[in-house]
Amino acid sequence: MKQKPDLSFWKLWNLSFGFFGVQIAYALQSANISRIFATLGADPHNLSYFWILPPLMGILVQPIVGTLSDKTWTRFGRRIPYLFIGAAVAVLVMCLLPNSGSLGLTISAAMMFGLIALMFLDTSINMAMQPFKMLVGDMVNEKQKAKAYSIQSFLCNAGSVMGYVFPFVFTFIGISNVAEKGVVPDSVIWSFYIGAAILILCVIYTTSKVREWNPQDYAEYNPVSEEKEESANWITLLKNAPSTFWKVGLVQFFSWAAMLYMWNYTTGSIAEVVWNTTDASSEAFQEAGNWTGILFAVQAVGSVVWAALLPQFKNTKLAYSVSLVIGAVGFCLVPYLHDQYLQFIPFLMIGCAWAAMLAMPFTFVTNALQGYGHMGAYLGLFNGTICIPQIVAALLGGVILSLVGHHQSSMMIVAGISFLIGSACVFVIKDK
Repeated sequence: MKQKPDLSFWKLWNLSFGFFGVQIAYALQSANISRIFATLGADPHNLSYFWILPPLMGILVQPIVGTLSDKTWTRFGRRIPYLFIGAAVAVLVMCLLPNSGSLGLTISAAMMFGLIALMFLDTSINMAMQPFKMLVGDMVNEKQKAKAYSIQSFLCNAGSVMGYVFPFVFTFIGISNVAEKGVVPDSVIWSFYIGAAILILCVIYTTSKVREWNPQDYAEYNPVSEEKEESANWITLLKNAPSTFWKVGLVQFFSWAAMLYMWNYTTGSIAEVVWNTTDASSEAFQEAGNWTGILFAVQAVGSVVWAALLPQFKNTKLAYSVSLVIGAVGFCLVPYLHDQYLQFIPFLMIGCAWAAMLAMPFTFVTNALQGYGHMGAYLGLFNGTICIPQIVAALLGGVILSLVGHHQSSMMIVAGISFLIGSACVFVIKDK
């Protein structure tokens, strides 16, 4: 087997650059879905149900894309066709989703249109996102993988920041942040339009710059035979998965449940705690929606800073656990800080946990999977440890909200407790 060649910085950059555009789309979805459906008229106790679709699509789409792309060979590449198709569909849906309330539909019809659009948006984002992880696995040698994933992490966070701040920036330059009842403001609509344009430009750049190996070259650089790659189905793969796969999945369960509640309830929490309103049709609520994007951007900045410090920890498990504890404290502070700028503190702390969640699980799992083959399929299946906890959390969200007193800000404390449980579970992982 030949050693994979070292790639220049710009070749590593090009492999992941499209991820910048994909992450803008994902950030716009994360920061604005609850805001959009609340504006359309959704009850806060039902908001979590709208969040079932994104992880459900993820758990269906990513293993399929991983498995199919393991076996796909075309003149355009192995992974890139899935990337381009996913991005093209995402662009179309991003232009439709924020207009759900502007089509003259009844409230129920507008919500149904929004749900269908959300389903297609998350399906396409997942389809576009998965190939980037696989391209690095396919084409980058072990020595450069850390550098390649660092570049991908930087582009991920940079795209997140841009997507999060779009509504705030567009409001600042004069685009309306208010609209008639049941209609999404222009500041949000234009954020999705611009995000869609950037997404397709970034993906076109990557697909024009990256040339995947043909089957013969791939076989020379990768040790797993084609026969072995085709010899197992998903059930067999899961039965044979290393124990680390499942132990990391346990930590993932509590970590991603917490993040689902952050994405779901932050807009309502900030509206309650800082702007003292629960009226989704009010100008104050829309201001809180814009500020949620700023706070999510602060979280992304905190993630970048903490990611640079994580390698200083000699004990990887300790770094993972401590990061989740810091995030837990951040969540618990949110309901008690009534100044919008003081809210930067808890979201910087949540960013520390987010940095660990992006890096540590894949480090443990990809190391444990060395020699197993089916890397694309395994990473797609591992995505279930991200999606399943979000589905469970979304199903239970309305019930838990009722139990904690109907205040959306109380769900931040629930998220903090979930992070604490996850931090304790880190120590069951055996790091070889």
